[in-house]
Parts: sequence; C-alpha cells; structure tokens
Amino acid sequence: MNFKNLIIELVHKETGVSKDKILSVIEIPPDSKLGDYALPCFIIAKELKKSPHNIALELKDKLTQINIKEDHKHFELINNVGPYLNFYVNKEVYIKNILHKISTEKYTYCAGKYDKSIVLIESPGPNTNKPLHLGHLRNMLLGQSIYNILKFVGKSPYIVNVINDRGVHICKSMLAYQKFGLNDTPEITHTKSDHFVGDYYVKYNQLEKDNPAIEHEVQDMLVKWENNDSEVRALWAKMNSWALKGFRETYSSLGFNIDKEYFESETYLHGKDIIVDGLNKELFERDDTGSIIANLESKNLGKKVLLRANGTSVYITQDIYMAKKRYEDYKFDEMVYVVGNEQEHHFKVLFEIFKKLNWNFGDKCYHFSYGMVELPEGKMKSREGNVIDTDNLLLEVKNMCIEELRKRYDNLSDEELHLRSDIIALAAVRFFFLKFDPLKNFVYNPKESLSFDGETGPYIEYSYARINSVFKKFTEKESINNLDEYFKNVDISLLKESNEFELVKILDKFSNSVDDAAKNFKPSSVAHYLLELSQKFNEFYHANPILTSEKNIMKSRLYLIYNVQIVLKIGLNLLNIQEIEEM
Repeated sequence: MNFKNLIIELVHKETGVSKDKILSVIEIPPDSKLGDYALPCFIIAKELKKSPHNIALELKDKLTQINIKEDHKHFELINNVGPYLNFYVNKEVYIKNILHKISTEKYTYCAGKYDKSIVLIESPGPNTNKPLHLGHLRNMLLGQSIYNILKFVGKSPYIVNVINDRGVHICKSMLAYQKFGLNDTPEITHTKSDHFVGDYYVKYNQLEKDNPAIEHEVQDMLVKWENNDSEVRALWAKMNSWALKGFRETYSSLGFNIDKEYFESETYLHGKDIIVDGLNKELFERDDTGSIIANLESKNLGKKVLLRANGTSVYITQDIYMAKKRYEDYKFDEMVYVVGNEQEHHFKVLFEIFKKLNWNFGDKCYHFSYGMVELPEGKMKSREGNVIDTDNLLLEVKNMCIEELRKRYDNLSDEELHLRSDIIALAAVRFFFLKFDPLKNFVYNPKESLSFDGETGPYIEYSYARINSVFKKFTEKESINNLDEYFKNVDISLLKESNEFELVKILDKFSNSVDDAAKNFKPSSVAHYLLELSQKFNEFYHANPILTSEKNIMKSRLYLIYNVQIVLKIGLNLLNIQEIEEM
C-alpha cells in the first residue's frame, strides 16, 4: 500500500480531477502536526468551479466516511485547515506497509519504475596532453552516478566519451617531448603515463614564456600532423597511447565505466557535408566573408560560423557530426552532455542547429551543466603546473584516511587498514562532490570531506557500519543465520515511539528522492536523502535501546534498522559508493 497513491486514487474518484494533477500538488508538510500528507485544493477548486475551502470541507467529510468503513483504517484522521486537506496516517498500517515493501523487495526497492528508453551520457571528454584534473573528477562522478540512477529506475543508459586527441594543445606536449624527452618513457622515469605527458605540456608553456616564437613550431607540427607526416604521427601515437593508458588506470580506480569512446582525430574532418547540405536546403547561409553560418538571432543566440570560408571546420562542426554518429550507433531517446557551465551558450546553439536540421533528436538533448571545483588554496592553472589532478588528490585523501584510522583503531592489520581506507577515501570524495547542486561552484576541502561527523560520506558509511555491528553482535549471540526467517512474525505494533514512526517516514521518502534524481539528473537529491536518513537513524539509535530491550521490542527494532540498512546501501550504490561493513 502506497499512501500517497491511495490519497490520489480517492481524490480522483471523488472529484474526477486527473491523477497527474493531484500528484503534482500533494505534499509532505514540514511539521507533522499538519499531517503526514497535505493536499492544497486550489487546482481541484478551479476545475470544479468551487472555492478551495468548500472543496476541502466536502472532501474531508466524504473521505472520512470511506475511511471509517474500511476493516483497517488507513488514516487516523482526515481534516482541513482552510483550503488544505490534511491526512494523518494510521501509524501501524503505515509502518507495516513501508517496512514490508522494503524487506520484500530489498535492493530493488524503488527500482524499475521507468521505461527502457536509451540515454547517452557524455563524460568526461579529456585532452590527451595532461592528466585528469578536478574538473574531470566532478564530471566523472556526476556521469557515473547519473548512469547508476537511470539504470536503477529502468532506463538503458550508456556512457560515451569524446577524446580530444588532436590540435595545437596536443602538439605542445609533443614538441616539448621532442626537444627534451631524450627517449625517456613513463617506465624509465617511474611516472604514471598520463602524468608523464602532462609534464611536457607544463615544460612547453614554460618554454613559450621565454621564447614566444616557439608557437610557430607548434603550428608547423600541427600542419605536419594533418599532412600525415610519418615522424610526427608516430610521436603522436606514442604520446597518445601513454595518455590513454593513464586515463584508463584512473577510470578503473574510480569505478568509472565507459561504454564507447570517440576520438576527435577520427571525426574532425567529418561534418562538412552536413553543413553544405544544410546550406543547399537554405537552412544555413553565407556571411560577407564567405563562411557558412547558422543565423540564430531569432533565438537570441546570434550567428554561428559552421564552416569557414576556406572550407575548414570549427569545433561545433565536429559536435554536429558526432551527434548524428551517436544516433546512428544507439538510436538514443535522450542525450546528456556532462560539460562545465562555461559551455552553456555552445550547447544552446548546438541544440538549435539540430532542430534546424530537422533531426528527430533535436529536442532530446540536454546540457548537464556543472560548476567549478576549487581547493582552499584557490584556482588551478594547468599550463603553470599547479593543477591538483585526480590521482594525486585520491592518494592524498587515502593517506589522510589511513592516519585517521590509525588514531581510531590500534589493532588493524596493514591489509585491513588499506582496504578500509580505499573504501572510505573514495566515499569521502564521491559524496562531497555529489552533495552539491551540480550548477554550484564549491571548494573541495579534503580534511572536511573525511570527517566522521557532519555532511560527509564517512558519516553515511559509519551509519551503515553501525547497523552492521548491531546485527553482528545479535546474530553471534543468538546463532541466527537467516534474518528473513527471523523477521517473519515480527510485531509491528510494538514500534510505537514517535522517532520510530519518523524514521519510517524518511524511508518512505526514498522514492521521491530517486524520482527527483532521475528526472532532473540530480545525484545531490540522493546525497541529501542519505544524510537525512542517517541523521534520523542515529537519533533513533541513541534514544532507543535495541539489543537490551524486551525480546519482542528488540525484534521489531532490529527489523526497522534492517530496512534502514537496505535503503542506505541502495542510496550509496546509486552514488557509486561501496558500503563498508566495519569502520
């Protein structure tokens, strides 16, 4: 029994107002004194052409009579305050329904509610001239969690990646290696391969400061690359392979899984035919310079060059082709571009061009815009070499985590220490990055993210591990191997404390947080939910004895926290965080 759905069904039956409209206004009051659910009657009043107050009075009387006739009343009270209809659920029936649903469905609770539509998620789009930095890290954490959430609700998501592996910026690393590399390799220097390439990007920019004329050599190298010069192409292939190898090691450490990669070096010449065909169909036009442009002034987006007068493409030309190629590959229903907010105008233009071309996916593309990440020390500049890259950050957080665990536990083996620190460090980073609204900039503070108290990943992990510890003590003492069997005859009526009911209400809200995360591509909804659930659980844990309470009460409370642990695990996994059995 879903109480919200029951209210929607009852009100729809009595008023004829569509279920979707009722769903759109039903809410959970911030104060439980105003009920467990509330229905503002303004929309209903508008459709029935009556005052909201009178509608609320009439519905209160009708629904109260229906509720009285039931064998097991679903609501203890239905009343109205002005135009608001307030529902107070029958606590015992409510708790029994919610906990039964979770314990029966287990890790599929709230799963599979959507259709099997295909969603492509573009992430993270690195350049092969330097390692993955904090911006890429935020991109990957968002991309993977969106993938997990969409997969969970029943969609068919795929992560697709664009590798920017050609251009002037790539040639800068190549030129520096040509001048200073002396046939060194990552293996010889004991350097992670993408960091090895990035070191030469920094060396080039230092060199350019002293000798600006060197930029001509970079341009010459790019021309040679485009003319398939064998020596330049061989150097490019070698350095690209180093960069890609390093990226894949980082992806693996983060549990980031890419379904298909597209390389700019293989696509940059494509797209011209699409633009010329659009010109011939008068979808595009030529400007005074002879360039082909998309005139988007009617959309307040100005005029965008799509093909230069000399026939060479620009970056958006490749994006246009890439979208067409991906649609051919996947026949996607939605395409989500996980790209920083500095590209917002670019994507508005791109999506309007799709519509101009009359492509049937023109209105199915979405720019998942996100803000910048800074460290307490300030902004980073990759060309100056002061970027904190993903690998070094993860290592720093892990080392901090090891020190914290050593302070807390003096009996951990080195193996257990590293195992726990791996899980907790990644939880700290992932949760801290994902708890913020994607559009917001934020400062990442490693020490703050590792706190076992507060709004952190380790705090959620600690809540999960605390429940595990309770069950470990209980099962060892009582020799119980099958908890599902043990809970078969649990007496829900014994869960009478207000904080027990409030904890179940939080469990019931999980569905809303998953819906919001899936519909709006917002992992932060799940992160905030996990904080709320963990806080409410810990309040309950400190206020209510479990293993020392009377046997049947103990059983009912164990059943309650058993369900809490299931939902915590689901939520953590949606954020790509591995739960930990023991802190």
